[in-house]
Amino acid sequence: MEKHEEVLVSIRQIIRAIDLHSKKLSKESGLTGPQLILMRSIQELGEVTIRQLSNHTNMSQATATTILDRLERNGYVQRVRSNTDKRKVHAYLTEKGTERIKSAPRPLQDSFINKFQAMEEWEQSLLLSSVQRISSMMNAEDIDVAPVLELGSITKAE
Repeated sequence: MEKHEEVLVSIRQIIRAIDLHSKKLSKESGLTGPQLILMRSIQELGEVTIRQLSNHTNMSQATATTILDRLERNGYVQRVRSNTDKRKVHAYLTEKGTERIKSAPRPLQDSFINKFQAMEEWEQSLLLSSVQRISSMMNAEDIDVAPVLELGSITKAE
């Protein structure tokens, strides 16, 4: 097999691993990866605004709002206007939301992050450079995405 074919096979394996994990996450928890990340961020940060949540998760405010809309409709999150500043809205997990994330599997990127952080600094830089080059070669470097390994809809589990 030629080297370019080996690279394409590796890319396809990554896509397949993400797809399989996304389906497992959806089946076991009824949530998407981004929904779970937002819910865990709300749990971690406590009283949090949409802007803070967006910054913490590297999602656009529009994306975070869309996801929160769905989570609120499903009873996992509640948004409450601030008593001290009526312009601010805070997101909170409901009891149902807290119970749901307790039993949900960890997102795929958690495993990746642990393994990546265990690498030497030079290995991390080399890998980052290589993956950025691949992204550029696929004309994907300008696509705005959150650091979430997830395929399909970000708002609803398939």
